[in-house]
Amino acid sequence: MIDTSSFWLLTVLLGIGTFLIRFSFLGLLGGRNLPDWALRYLRYVGVAVFPALFVPLLVWPEATGGEPDPVRLIAALAALLAGLRFGVIWAIVAGMGALYLMQYFLS
Repeated sequence: MIDTSSFWLLTVLLGIGTFLIRFSFLGLLGGRNLPDWALRYLRYVGVAVFPALFVPLLVWPEATGGEPDPVRLIAALAALLAGLRFGVIWAIVAGMGALYLMQYFLS
């Protein structure tokens, strides 16, 4: 466990660091026109970051000791398929519906 002073020091330093990272891009380059190749690559940032946030928790969940959970994998697949076919709202509905139905039937 980390002591309180170390925690707050780390929190403040990480806050300053993330601010500087964002400012280096938004503050310094915000008023300039970027080349087309940079704009093309920046479109993929959100598409790459969002899955990187939840895929490790889906494939290797800490709650199950790192073993994949079939219920959550099926819910993620349902959300993916609904999202590709119908859009974001239906992806949320399908994912949550599949999760709750699979938990009900497999519990």
